[in-house]
Amino acid sequence: MSFFSSLPTTMNSNGPLQEHGKRRVAYYYDSNIGNYYYGQGHVMKPHRIRMTHHLVLNYGLYRHLEIFRPFPASFEDMTRFHSDEYMTFLKSANPDNLKSFNKQMLKFNVGEDCPLFDGLYEFCQLSSGGSLAAATKLNKQKVDIAINWMGGLHHAKKSEASGFCYTNDIVLGILELLKYHKRVLYVDIDVHHGDGVEEAFYTTDRVMTVSFHKYGDFFPGTGDLKDIGAGKGKLYSVNVPLRDGITDASYQSIFKPVMAKVMERFDPCAVVLQCGADSLNGDRLGPFNLTLKGHGECARFFRSYNVPLMMLGGGGYTPRNVARCWTYETSVAVDKEVPNELPYNDYFEYFGPRYLLHIDAANTANENNADMLDKLQADVIANLDKLAFVPSVQMRPIPDDALSGMNDDSLLLDHANPDRLLPSAVTDRMVQHEGDFYDGERAGDDRRNESDAKRAAEHDENSVEEKRHRMEVSDAHYFYQYLNLSFFSEQLSSAVLYQHLTHFNLDK
Repeated sequence: MSFFSSLPTTMNSNGPLQEHGKRRVAYYYDSNIGNYYYGQGHVMKPHRIRMTHHLVLNYGLYRHLEIFRPFPASFEDMTRFHSDEYMTFLKSANPDNLKSFNKQMLKFNVGEDCPLFDGLYEFCQLSSGGSLAAATKLNKQKVDIAINWMGGLHHAKKSEASGFCYTNDIVLGILELLKYHKRVLYVDIDVHHGDGVEEAFYTTDRVMTVSFHKYGDFFPGTGDLKDIGAGKGKLYSVNVPLRDGITDASYQSIFKPVMAKVMERFDPCAVVLQCGADSLNGDRLGPFNLTLKGHGECARFFRSYNVPLMMLGGGGYTPRNVARCWTYETSVAVDKEVPNELPYNDYFEYFGPRYLLHIDAANTANENNADMLDKLQADVIANLDKLAFVPSVQMRPIPDDALSGMNDDSLLLDHANPDRLLPSAVTDRMVQHEGDFYDGERAGDDRRNESDAKRAAEHDENSVEEKRHRMEVSDAHYFYQYLNLSFFSEQLSSAVLYQHLTHFNLDK
């Protein structure tokens, strides 16, 4: 039996239980996210999120999602974690006036890795707004899983940009979740250590951070096994440092035992999973050798626990593979299999020459041998065994929600004109029922986004000939009707008749 076999949805003392209900999955996306540009030669490409969205649409996964366009996070929302001075700088500075901000750029680490590009503050608002909206939706128990591929920027600090990240949407989302949930688990499968999130919650026992990452002469240089938290948060920071070339089997051999122990000892009320795709094989910066199946198995693992789950984006510097990965993990979230052959979409040529969803592992050396992984697993679990009990928190009034304007979804329906089609803000969040008999979600059908698992460019000759024959027979049928009417009205000349017969191949 493959280690990729799906896990049960819920567990009890007698073993696994089957899934009894359909999961409600919210998906946050703003079409403007793909317009932002870090600059020529920069490896971070926000355009990858738009590529992901087009694959999600053309695979038909949108039919199983509640799609939302998030409210941009406000200055006040983002200063719940970041300093006022830092956020004022991000809001005020732009490429046209950067010379007047030289000192602040040095102070806040904005420059080479984190360039000051046009629309930077709006980019941060969209990324943070998506994670805040996802957290609020989970808090209100409106959905079971919330996805924000625009988020996952885990390196940003309280007053400093780092690793292509400016605002830490993950920290903002976790702070929002803590209003309703006693304990939140953060898991990071990006190839880089999730230093910004770990630093933010290093001294608390209400958030456990777990990071699986490359360690040793690699950015950001943190995330040693010995970094376990401090003060009240001691033992609540878990780091699993790995070496180059780790494969799916090796990764899962340590991921599942460690995370099963974490779920047992910490018993989280909500989980935040950062799905950085730079841990995939073929990434421009990452040296790991994972495929989509190994990466996506992490998402499937947490989906099996039936705990509120937020799935975020993150790193990933080969855009075509990032789009593949997050599309696949969207399909995992909605529990729908998608064909390996990619559907035609606006960025189809990016995925050549194979035009397939899944990627193969590279033939590179795996420096993570079994003995090393066994010892690492034993050390991590030994630390987890030292946790005395599941931490709790005293009862207190729940603070106001972030993005309070999004709480009442019924307002849009109440104000909709009954004599017109519902606005897209309403229909986008409607999930198609399994019993529907046609594929279109609106009255005109939606064949542009139909997923038939065939590419327009690769029909075999037989299917093309068969289609042409059907078209000729259909055209001939209508032509004979026209012919009969024409004879009755004596308006069809023999020359015109011959011309039509030649066109329809009916004279052969």
